[in-house]
Amino acid sequence: MLDKQSTVPMYVQIEKYLKRHILQGEFPVGKAIPSERELTEQFDVSRMTVRQAITSLVNEGMLYREKGRGTFVTATKVEQPLTRLTSFTEDMFSRGMKASNRLVSFKIITPDKDIQAKLQLSQEEDVYQVIRIRYADNVPMAIEKSYLPVSLMEGLNEKILKESLYAYIEKDRQFAISHATQRMEAALVNKEDAMHLDISIPSAIITIERISFLTTGIPFEVVRSTYRSDRYKFTSEIRR
Repeated sequence: MLDKQSTVPMYVQIEKYLKRHILQGEFPVGKAIPSERELTEQFDVSRMTVRQAITSLVNEGMLYREKGRGTFVTATKVEQPLTRLTSFTEDMFSRGMKASNRLVSFKIITPDKDIQAKLQLSQEEDVYQVIRIRYADNVPMAIEKSYLPVSLMEGLNEKILKESLYAYIEKDRQFAISHATQRMEAALVNKEDAMHLDISIPSAIITIERISFLTTGIPFEVVRSTYRSDRYKFTSEIRR
């Protein structure tokens, strides 16, 4: 129970209580914690105090709110280092998770000027546009919109896209992948992406645009990804 004589604020004590129960598995992943009203009655404190404790854990990523349903325990986030260029399939395999994807769209298009410039294409060159939902252990983790030059990836098809694109590029096309540049931003999810990722509106997301290069210096891919911020985090090591 709480110590009302302690100098530790009540909301901090409630936060520690909830965190302890989450870490011990007494509040399982994906399940709702007791409601604000129940916690208010349990600890004999104001609803504002309970809400402050819950908000702190939401900001920490241990809980997430769903409007009209309650507050739920978040699954452990997938941690993605930013020091290596790997595919989603490789990332999940390294964590003992099963990667899968659902192909939303696959077509040949004439890219806009931004994609043309980033892939160093002429105005006459087309690209494959690939939109996929990426899953880890059957949980939607990200939406990927990829643009690949048809001239480089001739023969790309839906069967290949059900597996690892990078494996196809390296093994079937015999290209050597070198490096990538990427830009990350925080945003709020739109209605369509929220439906694909099975998250509520508003929810925070991480958006990344990556341009990947072969060892020849030729860019072979622009991919714009939308990641669930409640299931994914990115880390980097910085040296002086």
